[in-house]
Amino acid sequence: MTYRRTNRNLHVRGYKEKGTITTPFDMRVQNDLDRFHLVMDVVGRVPNLGSKGDYLKQQMQDKIIEHKHYIDAHGEDMPEIQNWRWNRATRKRDTKSGSWS
Repeated sequence: MTYRRTNRNLHVRGYKEKGTITTPFDMRVQNDLDRFHLVMDVVGRVPNLGSKGDYLKQQMQDKIIEHKHYIDAHGEDMPEIQNWRWNRATRKRDTKSGSWS
């Protein structure tokens, strides 16, 4: 399905079974599908970020380490993960023009 594509910017992620019992977010971390790994992946693919990109990647790596220590000690996700919620959009979209206000 994708082997004859002319552009090769397709990145596939998968599931690595380790036989462990853990939280859904930790399973994402173990499979490199969490927000921290995805940010590092994007930063690595955006050209010319330089030291800003390196700094952000290091911040994400530090969060992964923090997560691993926390979940080993407490058996649950960090509060910032457990308590995270989508914010409702405060802007409204004009259905005729399609613009946001």
